[in-house]
Amino acid sequence: MERWNINKSSDLYGVTEWSGGYFFVAENGDLMVAPASGETERAVSIAEVSRGMRDRGFDMPVLLRIENILDSQITLLNETFCDAMSELGYKGSFMGAYPIKVNQQQQVVEKIAQFGSRYHHGLEAGSKAELIAAMGMMRDKKAVLICNGYKDEEFIDLGLYATKIGYTCILVVEMPDELPLIIERSKKLKARPILGIRIKLSAQAGGHWAESGGERSIFGLNTSQVIHAVDMLKEAGMLDCLKLVHYHLGSQISNIREIRTAVNEACRVYAGLAKEGAAVEYLDLGGGLAVDYDGSQSNFLSSRNYTLKEYCTDIVEAVMTSLEDANIPAPVIITESGRALVAYYSILLFNILDVTRFEPDPLPDTLPEDCPPQLEYMHQALKDLTIRNIQEVFNDTIFYRDETRRLFQTGKITLRERSLAERLFWTTINRISRLAKDLRNPGAELSDLDRILSDFYYCNFSVFQSLPDSWAIEQLFPIMPIHRLDEEPTRKGILADITCDCDGKIDQFIDKRGVKHYLPLHELKPYEEYILGAFLVGAYQETLGDLHNLLGDTNIVTIRIKEQGEFEFVNEQEGDTVAEVLSYVQYDPKRLFVRFRETAEQAVREGKISPQERREVVSVYEAGLRGYTYFER
Repeated sequence: MERWNINKSSDLYGVTEWSGGYFFVAENGDLMVAPASGETERAVSIAEVSRGMRDRGFDMPVLLRIENILDSQITLLNETFCDAMSELGYKGSFMGAYPIKVNQQQQVVEKIAQFGSRYHHGLEAGSKAELIAAMGMMRDKKAVLICNGYKDEEFIDLGLYATKIGYTCILVVEMPDELPLIIERSKKLKARPILGIRIKLSAQAGGHWAESGGERSIFGLNTSQVIHAVDMLKEAGMLDCLKLVHYHLGSQISNIREIRTAVNEACRVYAGLAKEGAAVEYLDLGGGLAVDYDGSQSNFLSSRNYTLKEYCTDIVEAVMTSLEDANIPAPVIITESGRALVAYYSILLFNILDVTRFEPDPLPDTLPEDCPPQLEYMHQALKDLTIRNIQEVFNDTIFYRDETRRLFQTGKITLRERSLAERLFWTTINRISRLAKDLRNPGAELSDLDRILSDFYYCNFSVFQSLPDSWAIEQLFPIMPIHRLDEEPTRKGILADITCDCDGKIDQFIDKRGVKHYLPLHELKPYEEYILGAFLVGAYQETLGDLHNLLGDTNIVTIRIKEQGEFEFVNEQEGDTVAEVLSYVQYDPKRLFVRFRETAEQAVREGKISPQERREVVSVYEAGLRGYTYFER
């Protein structure tokens, strides 16, 4: 047989398909990361980066950010739109606006503002807090600052003051009742606002976020409400303030036809407002640019059936087609792409702590003389097993296994006999699984044996904290080892986290034929760390994560890849300590420590421990408060 090699590993984990050109497998079996798509000569080993983290005292799990990738993704989006407009002769321009909700972390927003400044790439704020963050982070007054979401008086005043000091701050009317308040506050503050209107389209996309669009969407104005808003602005002498038309079709739109249909409809509304006398100049298409998480290049929920070039070209073409016939000047096209900008930028690295296998201990040569007949039937079925009677033996084995369980529950067989029945069952199922691989059509039950027999690999992280979309909406993320990829992975595993929750697992993984329910993994080696990476996790996962089992934020390390293919650590953030997490849920760590110390002193008075032992116990408790919430070696 042909020996295992890195090309087989790359194909097995679909690296070429989902990586966007940023990741590939090196000859030594390490997974490499490049600073820009296809720049393999400058790539660095993720395993080497992880060793650098350990040397600096950072325990797993760690969220690794590669800031070059964020820079590259911003460049790709802006340059691809620019190229499409140049090729098609579009007379308008493009501006991006990063929606802060996708990843609100200060370091992320700061770097987007920095890397996006050469393109006047702006920000989108959906709340008062996000607007305050954006006003503090943005320096580029030419970039747009889009204000979406519910707006109270304070939110509106902040936006108006931002306009007065020079920001291109656009207050988007999301609800009919917002406009009178905006008009009132504008007159009060003597500020001329820049206004937008969010519209409800009849067009709707499929997927998890389908209800973001369509006539039943929560936000936006229907056609009648848009006309009423126009009349209100005319009456207030402020129709010239209406500069932007906005809609949001949804996040992760996998089908390009749905994107183009929505653009066509929005352009009709834009043209209608222009004819009403509004001074519209921005067309904001919202988010939706998908990430191909599984690499299938299809309209599957975790994929997309278009390239970035097709996305940009189709949008520009649709706007031109719709508005040129109406003799409307070409608008500035805005997209609020967030997922596509930041997803590739972050990798969750975590180590494997232990493994549970569903492989029984060896069976005895003969069964005990007085064993129940059900065990004898199972033993005989195992001896008679061939590929010809595989289904019959499978059915019989399950039947008699269930019989022995019922007998045990009624006290008719002993614990040892129950144990022997389970060993017979798992021995038979393992042999059936091996034989079933030679069947042309094994059927659903036999095909599912790979999942049933998969090992549990216990991972040092929390699904609910670091990969909440995997649990909440069954989002697929590429997951694979970051080293040993020159070795064949001989085990099949399901990933279990350390939350002690039955939902704290990942049992759906990307596959070229859809979704598979196990991940090919390597045997653990004694005294050697085995590290996996979950990729494309930069969007939404950090801010949606919760404190299940009081497992807090992970350590975060940011690197920059230099020209010579070396890397440097440019930012390090320690994960939450136990004391910090306890304070989030209203515990006072200092008070806890004092109370525990008093409890330990009471134990001394009762003669349960010595004063020296009290010092050790209290010291361990205090160190625990300062410690990482995850498993520490």
